[in-house]
Amino acid sequence: MGLTKTIAITGKPGLFNIISQSKGGFVVESLVDKKKFPITNTHNVSVLNDIAIYTYEEEIPLKNVFLAIHEKEAGEKSISHKESNATLISYFSEVLPDFDQERVYPSNIKKVIQWYNILVAASFDFASITEAEETEEA
Repeated sequence: MGLTKTIAITGKPGLFNIISQSKGGFVVESLVDKKKFPITNTHNVSVLNDIAIYTYEEEIPLKNVFLAIHEKEAGEKSISHKESNATLISYFSEVLPDFDQERVYPSNIKKVIQWYNILVAASFDFASITEAEETEEA
């Protein structure tokens, strides 16, 4: 399971893995409850591997943010995404010190933390992210 096949679907809570592709869309499996269902091309889908977080210098890929949280938490779950905005911003500034506070909203931070916790609960192999990066560099 890599981030290239892990998606977020607008209007549906949680994260999903793409299982197969059909002519009208995809068949996905929820990482939360393992239910499988089809989605059509009309759904707004975001691939986690394609998402980046704004910093003052550049955009940092979401996978790097996940790795930073994973390192900070030693592979365990992070704080709850339901914490206060001030707590979330403080936590996120520890993980990504130079994130652009004008363009990264508390709602974005909540999603990142919630997605990270879902991946940890689903036993996601964060080493696969670093291996993928090493393969790209070679």
